[in-house]
Amino acid sequence: MSEFQIYPAIDLRGGKCVRLFQGDYGQETVYADSPVEMAKSFVKAGAKWIHMVDLDGAKDGSRINDQVVIEAAKLNANIQVGGGIRSREDINHYLSNGVSRVIIGSLAVREPELVASFIEEFGAERIVIGIDAKDGMAATEGWIETSHKPASEVA
Repeated sequence: MSEFQIYPAIDLRGGKCVRLFQGDYGQETVYADSPVEMAKSFVKAGAKWIHMVDLDGAKDGSRINDQVVIEAAKLNANIQVGGGIRSREDINHYLSNGVSRVIIGSLAVREPELVASFIEEFGAERIVIGIDAKDGMAATEGWIETSHKPASEVA
């Protein structure tokens, strides 16, 4: 029997734990003021992995909440992070600061060959491709844009 893994998720916006309604930045619910405390509660509950998304970074295309993610990476759990990872430097920044895996989305849609080189360099176990879909098309930039590529084609 194969093992089933649950990844508790923390979406970061403005340094807080949030959830957007259908990816709409105008419809946000704040769940907690401290993402690190939320991560600690997941670890205490037995989480081996925590999924974190820097929504500010996804929208801006840069690392915004990276220090929160790095602080969470000091806990006794593996952290995978997505949002705003657009370069080799971004990947190296997270992986060299204790993050176990990075998730690449928008860049994988726009520059798949570059992302393939990152997988070659950093290893398939440390790079995950995240494909968001809106009406069957690959969504990018934190759901702000929709590409002209079907999500199934990107996959």
